[in-house]
Amino acid sequence: MLPSSAQAQTYPTKPLRIVVGYTPGGAVDFTARLIGQKLAEQFGQPVVVENRPGATTAMATERVATSAPDGYTLLLIPTSTAIQSALRKNLPYDLKRDFAAVSQLAMGPFALVVHPAVPVKSVKELIALAREQPGKLSTGSPGVGSANHLAGELFNLRTKVNILHVPYKGSGEAVIAVAAGQTQLSLPSMASVLPLIEAGRVRALAVTSLKRVSSLQQVPTLDESGLSGYEYAAWYGISLPAAVPKAIVARLNGALAKSVQMPDVKEAFQKQGMESQSGTPEQFATTIAREIDLTVKLLQVAGIKPE
Repeated sequence: MLPSSAQAQTYPTKPLRIVVGYTPGGAVDFTARLIGQKLAEQFGQPVVVENRPGATTAMATERVATSAPDGYTLLLIPTSTAIQSALRKNLPYDLKRDFAAVSQLAMGPFALVVHPAVPVKSVKELIALAREQPGKLSTGSPGVGSANHLAGELFNLRTKVNILHVPYKGSGEAVIAVAAGQTQLSLPSMASVLPLIEAGRVRALAVTSLKRVSSLQQVPTLDESGLSGYEYAAWYGISLPAAVPKAIVARLNGALAKSVQMPDVKEAFQKQGMESQSGTPEQFATTIAREIDLTVKLLQVAGIKPE
């Protein structure tokens, strides 16, 4: 432990890199850049955000899994990464074995939005339209097995409708697709869709949390809209390669906890419909494991087979 403790005391001595599994834009990228800025201020070292989209975060996750276990390559891990571990059988990594959870950073719901041309003003009207036109409405997401995708599948199950899923490469592309009318609806993160809602390019019908979001107080929850108990929120955190010394994990955990409690960070998250979160590495590891287990059950109910 002595060498690793000494290493942690001097860490970091060079720039850090946060790898993101999506294109710029959206809650994952937003979180990485916000937290990266605060880590840079605390450590006195640059923090670079590397966007590596593909395979619904699997490419970025593999990139970090095979990186040097020195604490300089971080993975911004969203809910979608845990979902992939339940959805795909032949991933080149094991999320539980190959990674050390560091800390959760934030969580936030999705917004159910439609293109303005869709003739509905409420969730009840959307359900009625979907039942009248089974298979004709489509919803975009950042990819198969993304949290947005599963939020949509849960909506289908609860309402007994058949809305076609269209996967895109990232949150930005999916939300632009619904604003352009390429898809009729979507369940994007608040961070990626708020500007479009404010500009009137999409219409918000509901949010997926049990409580209303402060930045969209006029928009009801799905629970209020007739889907009693519907709740599906995304979480975001940081993980490292499993072999990173525990002393470095602890030092980074402390820096992240300090970052998310800063008033300006809390305010920035709140404006995006998100809430700051923190905790121990063990607590975040439990969150990841629980998400994998819950996804397995949802996939079975939805009839989605692991790839």
